[in-house]
Amino acid sequence: MDTLFQLAAPLMAEAFTLWGSPTTWLEVVAFVLSLWMVGCNMRVHSLGWPLAMISSLLYALLFAQSKLFGEASLQLFFVAVSAWGWWQWLKGRGDDGGALKVHRLSRRQQILTAAGTLAAWPLLGLALARFTSSDVPYFDALPTVASITGQVLLGRKLIDNWPVWLAVNLVSIALFAHKALWLTVVLYAIFAVLSVAGWRTWNRLEGHVDARH
Repeated sequence: MDTLFQLAAPLMAEAFTLWGSPTTWLEVVAFVLSLWMVGCNMRVHSLGWPLAMISSLLYALLFAQSKLFGEASLQLFFVAVSAWGWWQWLKGRGDDGGALKVHRLSRRQQILTAAGTLAAWPLLGLALARFTSSDVPYFDALPTVASITGQVLLGRKLIDNWPVWLAVNLVSIALFAHKALWLTVVLYAIFAVLSVAGWRTWNRLEGHVDARH
């Protein structure tokens, strides 16, 4: 991580001050790429996945610098899951053996997914409390585990990823405000609005392989 910090040193320079706190070029670039990524996701466009990989690496550095180690580790996980999601959108198959389409979880699957996510939350919080210097381990853990759920659902083109992301974004707004990452607060507020828009869009696209077709 120290090597990555050294390589990213030019991006760590202050770009401007927002609400009394410095905003780095690293946060600015990650902000722009993340918005582009969500726009692609809403249109079921596979370009969103490589954008997710790049923005996740940038946010991993930003969050590690702010001692949000759960969020930083999550970004590294996102890089791996984004590679898997990219492959799923390009080559993945649905339960019927056909090309992967926009679809939704059954009621039973929704309950199991929610239960698994909530069960993982205190476990990760405990791990962060014991093994890192995080000052908000359980607060950090909640959006971390829910984001893993959302990313897996997104990779399988499940409509249910959008309400999960809406919840993640709302909690993250409070978390990043606590850390005075104000540009990221703005980003996640925009994400929350886009989550609702994406949810509505994918409801209309149910059964489609690619919105461009």
